[in-house]
Amino acid sequence: MRHQVMKELGGSVTIVVLGASGDLAKKKTYPALFGLYRNGFLPEQTHIVGYARSSLDLNTFIERVTEHIKVTGDDAALLTRFVAKLSYISGSYSNDEGFQALNDHVSSWEQHQETCHRVFYMALPPSVFVEVARGLKRNVYNSRGSNRIIVEKPFGRDLDSSRELGKQLSQLFDELEIYRIDHYLGKEMVKNVMTVRFANIFFSQIWNRMNVDNIQITFKEPFGTEGRGGYFDDFGIIRDVMQNHLLQVLTLIAMEPPISTDSEAIRDEKVKVLRCIPPISLDDTLLGQYVGTEDGSKPGYLDDDSLSNKNSKTPTFASTVLWVQNERWEGVPFILKAGKALNAAKVEVRIQFRNVAGSIYRGAARNELVLKVQPDEAVYVKFNNKLPGLSYDTIQTDLDLSYRHRYTDLRIPDAYESLILDVLRNDHSNFVRHDELDASWKIFTPLLHQIDQHDPALEIHPYTYGSRGPQALDAFVARYGYDRSTSDYEWPVQNLKNK
Repeated sequence: MRHQVMKELGGSVTIVVLGASGDLAKKKTYPALFGLYRNGFLPEQTHIVGYARSSLDLNTFIERVTEHIKVTGDDAALLTRFVAKLSYISGSYSNDEGFQALNDHVSSWEQHQETCHRVFYMALPPSVFVEVARGLKRNVYNSRGSNRIIVEKPFGRDLDSSRELGKQLSQLFDELEIYRIDHYLGKEMVKNVMTVRFANIFFSQIWNRMNVDNIQITFKEPFGTEGRGGYFDDFGIIRDVMQNHLLQVLTLIAMEPPISTDSEAIRDEKVKVLRCIPPISLDDTLLGQYVGTEDGSKPGYLDDDSLSNKNSKTPTFASTVLWVQNERWEGVPFILKAGKALNAAKVEVRIQFRNVAGSIYRGAARNELVLKVQPDEAVYVKFNNKLPGLSYDTIQTDLDLSYRHRYTDLRIPDAYESLILDVLRNDHSNFVRHDELDASWKIFTPLLHQIDQHDPALEIHPYTYGSRGPQALDAFVARYGYDRSTSDYEWPVQNLKNK
C-alpha cells in the first residue's frame, strides 16, 4: 500500500502548509506528516514547505513544529531525516510578492523533476481562505502535475455564507482539486461504520425502522472554553461540532448502500440522505450553557475573561432531533447531543433497538449496538443472556470488540494522518463535497438564525460544569423513546459474585 501511493503520484510532491506558524499546524498537521513519513507513506521525493506571516528563522520554526511530535527509540533518527525535508518562508497573505517568493522556493526544489505535484494545506482561519486561495492560484499553481487544496472547517456560518465561500473557491480551483477536511471522517471508528454496516449480513438486515427505535450520536468534552470564549461565542456548539462532525457520522449511519466503494458513489448516498432531512424544529431542540461549580473551582461560560458579551446566549450544549424522511428511517429519531464542560470525554454512536414483541421475559433490557469513536475505540452489542448457574434470571451482557484488547499490536493513526494520506491517494471518500455541504446547511440554518436572533421561544438551560448536562436532558431524550435503563449496565466487565 505504501508503494501504491508513491506509484500513483509519481515524480515529486511538495506539501505547502499555509499558516505553518499557528497552533493547528504544530499540533496536528506536522505531527500527522511525520506519522506518514515514519510509516513509509510519504513519497521519497517529498518536500514540506511552511508559509506564514510570522518572521521566523528555520531553526525556531523547526523547534515549534516538532514540539508536539512524540518520538521514542528509532523515531529520533527518523525525525532528523524528516526535519531535513522541512523549510519555511514568511510572507503576506494579501499580496503577490510573498506567494511569488513561495513559488520560487518550491520551483527551485522541483527543477530537476519531470512531474511535480503540489498539495496546499490551509491551516488558516476561514476569513483568509479566499484571499490565500487567490494568491496561490495566481502565483503558485502548478502546470507540471496535480494541484490539491485542503480547506479546514468552518465552511461558512450558514447556508448563504457557505454558498458564497464555495462560489469563490470554485472560481479558483476545480471541485476535484478541493478537499474540505472534517477530521472526524478520518477517525478509525468513523471509517469503520461502512464496513460494520455493509460487510455483515446480520446488521444489514436489521438496519431499518422496523427494528431500530432510536439512534443517539453523542459528543462530550470535560472542559469548557478555557480562555477561548471570545472565539467560541461567534460559533456556538452547533456550528462547532454538530453541523459538521456529528452530521457526518449520521450520514454514514443513515445512508443507503452505495453501488461501490468509489468516493463519488459514497458521497452521492450521503447527499441523498441529507436531502431527506427537513430543517430542525426548535421543538426538537434542547439548548444549554454551563455555569460554574458551587465551590467556585470551575468558572461558568460567562465568567470566561475572553468573552466580551457577558449576556451571551450562545449555547455550549445542544441536543437536537433529526428525522430522516425515507422508507428506511421514517419515524426513527436521530438524537444528536454535544456539549462542553460535561462529566466525561466521549464520542459514541448508540443504536437502540425496539423491544422484543410479545417477549416472555418481562423487563429484559433492549438490545443496543454501540460504536465508541473515542476514547478507547470499540464496537459492542448489548444482548440478554441467562444468568449462569441454577437461576433462570436474565442478565444483560455484551459481545465486545475493544480495540485496545483485540488489536494490541496495531497502531491507530491520528485522524489528520489518515486524511492527508487520502489526499495523496486522491481519494475524496472522506471529504465533504459542495452539494453535501449545501444540504447540511439547509438542515441547520433556520435553527441557527433563531439562536442568533434571540428568538423569544428560545430557552437556554443552565447546567453545572462537570455535570451530564441540563437537568431537562433525560426527559427530553425520553420523549423520543430512548430507554435509559439500558445505560445502567456496567461495561465491559461484569461481576456476578454478589448476584
